Amino acid sequence: MLQILRAKLHCIRVTGCELNYHGSVTLDPEQCREAGIYPLEFVYIWNKSNGQRISTYVIYGEPGSRCCILNGAAARACQRGDEVIISAYEYVNGPQDLYSRKPVVLTFNEDNSIHERLRYVVDGEEEGDFGFHVETE
Repeated sequence: MLQILRAKLHCIRVTGCELNYHGSVTLDPEQCREAGIYPLEFVYIWNKSNGQRISTYVIYGEPGSRCCILNGAAARACQRGDEVIISAYEYVNGPQDLYSRKPVVLTFNEDNSIHERLRYVVDGEEEGDFGFHVETE
């Protein structure tokens, strides 16, 4: 089994930190649907502002809110306004499955509106000859 990227929210900004909460990251369900990130799904979060790396699960907030709220222990790893990268993963049988996957990557403006929608593509002329490029949608 090989763990690979399935979806990514790149440079979304933290809109809140709620220490006294059960834990998780609260995200706008409309943006999650656009990327293919599900409620209760485990994600990795990397804070570009301070280098912290955490993992937690997703809960959906208010649709259209553009929220990114770190809850519980995760709230200690970020501050409002920090840029973070949130990545969801999947397992595939092996490298041969890379050709059929095209993870969605959303990039964000300062107000957490979606700036662009990208796809990461592994290509190659024959099995095992891996290339890589980014497609803009």
